[in-house]
Amino acid sequence: MKISEMKKLLKKHGCYFVKELNGHEDWYSPITNRHFPIPRHNSQELGTGIEKAIRKQAGI
Repeated sequence: MKISEMKKLLKKHGCYFVKELNGHEDWYSPITNRHFPIPRHNSQELGTGIEKAIRKQAGI
């Protein structure tokens, strides 16, 4: 899954962008009430471990 596709999925579930960090973006999930980092390079593929971690932190 590309990073841009993950961001669309996160938005669909109510997550939103908060601020820019060094090489990452800080996102917030109202489902888990947590902040989590997402890589900034939209055209790159996410590794399976990173994808799984993001989904867990976002609660999806």
